Amino acid sequence: MQAVVLSNGISMPMEGFGVFQVPEKECKEVVLNAILTGYRLIDTASSYKNEEAVGAAVKEAVDGGIVKRNELFITTKAYIQEMGYEKTREAFARSFQKLGLEYLDLYLVHMPLGDYYGAWRAMEELYGEGKIRAIGVCNFDSARLMDLCYNAKIRPMINQIERHPHYQRHDELELMKKLGVQPQGWAPFAEGLKGMFTEPVLKRIAKKHNKTVAQVILRWDIQQGVIVIPKSVHQNRMEENLDIWDFAPDAEDMAEIAALDTARPSMLDCREPSEIDHLYNYLNNPVLTSLS
Repeated sequence: MQAVVLSNGISMPMEGFGVFQVPEKECKEVVLNAILTGYRLIDTASSYKNEEAVGAAVKEAVDGGIVKRNELFITTKAYIQEMGYEKTREAFARSFQKLGLEYLDLYLVHMPLGDYYGAWRAMEELYGEGKIRAIGVCNFDSARLMDLCYNAKIRPMINQIERHPHYQRHDELELMKKLGVQPQGWAPFAEGLKGMFTEPVLKRIAKKHNKTVAQVILRWDIQQGVIVIPKSVHQNRMEENLDIWDFAPDAEDMAEIAALDTARPSMLDCREPSEIDHLYNYLNNPVLTSLS
């Protein structure tokens, strides 16, 4: 497993395991299986409603001698209604209690909405208090990310964004590099939307390397310095998604994949008023949708 060093010097695995839409009642077993399979980065959020299960799985894995706590990298996030200095400190306390950890590895602003500047001040304090090893954001476009970087005492160490072959965001990745912000991609397969798994180019490259389309996508991301967090509740898929370290797409493969870019998101567009309206309506009707 490769790792990347964040701007503050801590090491973070390049591949992790996401638990979005994994029901609370199943999540503990799923996360424990992921850890047994070899995943060391686990990504959750307050809005996923499964932090307690993640924490229980981590405790069982550590207490059972499967893994040491310092070998794991646990992430959670504060959602829109948790933005603001006081609200974010309270949200962190809730998540911290549910996870049952002595420290959190990464805490993220989940959406670029609400009082995320107040939230960021709280996160800077929590980071300074040693309760969080790294802090970052999700779904920030280049303008919002740059503005936060120029106004914050501590720049975000991570920007977690929708990123897959249909939405490659190379200009944004280049800006993150200049700002010292590590990119992390959610929905690396775009949940199979718009024919992702049946793309002829990806199928041809997969056959060439004796791999699956999913494996090609994950390795393509990592080869460009993007951390990935695939999700599956199935053991065989967990193993498949982790089996990507014995090959690498060549220059011809990378050029062919580059041509698949539509420059449009498949999952979430925070620039669209209808999407923002949907996100705020979600707060009043908290049934999980396809958004990460």
